[in-house]
Amino acid sequence: MKKIALISVLGILTSAFFIDYNKHFEIAKNIEIFANVYKEINAHYVDETDPAGLMKAGIDAMLHQLDPFTNYISEVQIENYRLVYEGKYNGMGARAKKIGDYVTITEVYKDYPADKAGLKVGDQVTEVNGLDGKGKDSEDLFHMMRGIPKSEVELTISRPGNPDKLKLKLVRDEVNIPNVPYSGKVNDSIGYIILTTFTENAGKNVRDAFKKLKSENPDLKGIILDLRDNGGGLLHEAVEVCNVFIPQGQLVSTTRSKFKEKDQAYNTRQQPEDANIPLVTLINGKSASASEIVSGTFQDLDRGVILGQISYGKGLVQNTKEVGYNAKVKLTIAKYYIPSGRCIQSVKYENGEPVHLPDSLRIPFKTKNGRTVFDGGGVKPDIEVSDANYPEIVQKLLDQDHIFNYCTQYLMKENLPHDYKNYQYNDYQGFKIYLKNQNFKDNNEFRKKLEELENLSKQDKYQGFENQLTQLKTQAEQWQWEILDNHKDLINNIIEEEIAGRAGYREAIIQKRMDHDPVVLSALEILGNREKYKRILTKP
Repeated sequence: MKKIALISVLGILTSAFFIDYNKHFEIAKNIEIFANVYKEINAHYVDETDPAGLMKAGIDAMLHQLDPFTNYISEVQIENYRLVYEGKYNGMGARAKKIGDYVTITEVYKDYPADKAGLKVGDQVTEVNGLDGKGKDSEDLFHMMRGIPKSEVELTISRPGNPDKLKLKLVRDEVNIPNVPYSGKVNDSIGYIILTTFTENAGKNVRDAFKKLKSENPDLKGIILDLRDNGGGLLHEAVEVCNVFIPQGQLVSTTRSKFKEKDQAYNTRQQPEDANIPLVTLINGKSASASEIVSGTFQDLDRGVILGQISYGKGLVQNTKEVGYNAKVKLTIAKYYIPSGRCIQSVKYENGEPVHLPDSLRIPFKTKNGRTVFDGGGVKPDIEVSDANYPEIVQKLLDQDHIFNYCTQYLMKENLPHDYKNYQYNDYQGFKIYLKNQNFKDNNEFRKKLEELENLSKQDKYQGFENQLTQLKTQAEQWQWEILDNHKDLINNIIEEEIAGRAGYREAIIQKRMDHDPVVLSALEILGNREKYKRILTKP
């Protein structure tokens, strides 16, 4: 009997050895094949190749087979990585995007190198240290600007309204973007804290902001925590943010990987600042990862109302590994689960974006009070705000940079407001004239279909509809402006934010937006009605 058992054990061990051996052999074989193909292409392909670009394309294609969050970070991309995951980088302290032929400054951070050197929103970077910036995108620009801290970089700037090129010298420095860019009161009794990313000290900064609000406002009756557009970050910081409002020792998240011994549970470690104050947490479709841990935990524990739109749906844990030459690979190592036991990871993707499933296809779980919540596809708010997104035509104005460019032109004639808190913009007709001069077209589905019909009508067998098509095109043009007029107040508000932001930086934009933000207004309504607040959190 013992002999049979020994033979069985040896058989299992031998089988495991060969499985392991075969896997390692396959890895080694395919690495050799890949390396040989790569060398042959670079040596003999008819046109010149870019070895770095070719390799990155190959790695990206390989990782694309896994999930959207397992990525290769090249040396060129490392500063952007530091900004996203650490909240800091060595550079100039500005945001930019390519508009037209050149990279254009879209935001300047207060008291950082760009601000100190006099760089303004709307400036176009035409040269970096004498290197032509034409045709470059923002990533190319920041690569050109890389260098050791305290060293200088010279920018040649084209500033709207100024016929001469300007040369500015920036002293590179570490830029540390605050993860709590604003906290304050929305009205006499409700506080507001915005958290933009879960970088280092996110929990401490939220705690400090809340403590300051309470000390300055003893009659504080509620808090709005804004996690919209917050793509996440560090898991332990999500636990620390939760700990501001939930008791010590509370389970927030568990992670599960392929190695059971590496599974972990994350509990709060400190006394909360306030475990009872009414709380509304704001989320949207860009709230992901750590944002979903926080909002999902609050929902599972019935610790406040979740308001806004269904979150992104990222329940995966990533870690980074050095792969040489200052490059990294960020790979998924586990899934996380929140207190009810659910995982909010989306189970279906299209073009790298999550596809949200109906509740009927998701598994139900229960909150502390017995409310039903679901897994697999983000955190669904307790109260959804349907008008949280900009209308399609307004979003197109933003995506096509019409509002940004209009504000740049507008400020060539008007001075920046000194009192940006009370500044009001109300020249909608002026903006409308600008759009007409720019020949703005919303290119909606109706217009696209008309273009298809117009192309068909040019063929012999479909001719004779020219007059009808002309009438429809005229009607579509009229509809465009009528729809735009329906959103006149919203457009004025967005322009007002942009202009105020150029005078008072990021803080001014946030303050202006709170005045008319439909989600913030809904949060105020809920916090102002204690019975409604309790009813939302009670088992139906």
